[in-house]
Amino acid sequence: MDQQRRSWKCQNSGNNNQPPEKRSRDEPGSSHSEKCPRPGQHQHQSAPPASSSHTLSTRWQLYERNFPLYKQPVEVGCFSLDSERRFFNDARQIRYFVEPEPRPNFDLRDGYRDRFTKRDDSVKEKLDHLLQWIVANRAKLQSRVPAGSACALGVDVVTWRGHLTKLLTTPYETREGWLLAATLFRGTVYISEVETEAARREKENRSARHEEMMYWGYKFEQYICADEPHRCPDSAGVVNTNEAFCTVVQTRLADHRLLFSGEVDCRDKDPKAPAPPACYVELKTSLEICTPKQRSNFHRFKLLKWWAQSFLPGVPRIVAGFRDHDGVVVGVETIPIAKISHLIKNEFNCWKPTVCMNFCCDFLSFARTVVKEDDPRVVYLFSCEPHRDVTYSVHRDSVYSFLPLWFVEELSAAAGSD
Repeated sequence: MDQQRRSWKCQNSGNNNQPPEKRSRDEPGSSHSEKCPRPGQHQHQSAPPASSSHTLSTRWQLYERNFPLYKQPVEVGCFSLDSERRFFNDARQIRYFVEPEPRPNFDLRDGYRDRFTKRDDSVKEKLDHLLQWIVANRAKLQSRVPAGSACALGVDVVTWRGHLTKLLTTPYETREGWLLAATLFRGTVYISEVETEAARREKENRSARHEEMMYWGYKFEQYICADEPHRCPDSAGVVNTNEAFCTVVQTRLADHRLLFSGEVDCRDKDPKAPAPPACYVELKTSLEICTPKQRSNFHRFKLLKWWAQSFLPGVPRIVAGFRDHDGVVVGVETIPIAKISHLIKNEFNCWKPTVCMNFCCDFLSFARTVVKEDDPRVVYLFSCEPHRDVTYSVHRDSVYSFLPLWFVEELSAAAGSD
């Protein structure tokens, strides 16, 4: 590792069974030495077929092509969720990044027993908060609809950033499968995740240690985030995981016009900072790295998910807190997203950004070919297990339906008044 990275010595655990710190909210070219384009830069090359009419291959070798077009993401809005998970069409929950000391000695266990309000994750919110934002900002969206577009919203796909992150990492996923439900309504495909049986069992069987470690990522945020630009963080306050600030961005991946939302940890407090999303900062924690093998595995597994999650909305940097086994942060490092491809380039058999983006692009093409019946009562359920092809099934008036009646009625009424 070079001089700049020396403060990472003793950084991260190093296998694919990563510690459960923080939530996963809610995700070029053929050689390891090639650079990953920033959002907005692209190369183009025709794709070899990776799917039949009924399945889509997940073999990474099929997606080792030039980087697809990915337009610079543009923030078109934001929203907040308060301590009771109520929706607000504003930025009241935004927090401001306060640079910590390089070796801050933060105790991530502090407050877990007596100052922690945990969100009820048995409540399946699906796309509801993003749909609330769409209804509240329909006029703004419709003003951007190209003339003659068949889509009421002028976008092809609406989803959460976390669902796209899962797609980006699928060619390299070895442990976890996924289920994604898709519905076509007024020309737009809506994609929402369905909990797998394996994920449900894992959640039910979490150990007390696992539960506490999930808190540590939120506590790290509390140590370095302030509620106002000129205030200091309040590490003695309550950690409430109901609260959230979410960005809503529009972009285009090849021929797919995307509208998606993702939670944002904080923003740069400098008034001269660039406009969102370039001013946003992603916060992460990880076990300190103590061996070359652990460093290699950090690059191969954890950085994959970190990169995917931040690259999609155009968040330019991650601030990572590296902790010991007792939950004490012993070092902090800033990782520019644009530099991650350099960090992984010398790792044997490592992941490649171009593979991730090409698979996501091909999945969206596959889904849009399959999802043809424009009816919110019809759900196309896409299923994927590691090393297996993506398959799908079709369901009408089923438990998989996820577009709420209030949303369907609102957009249908708007169509009648147009």
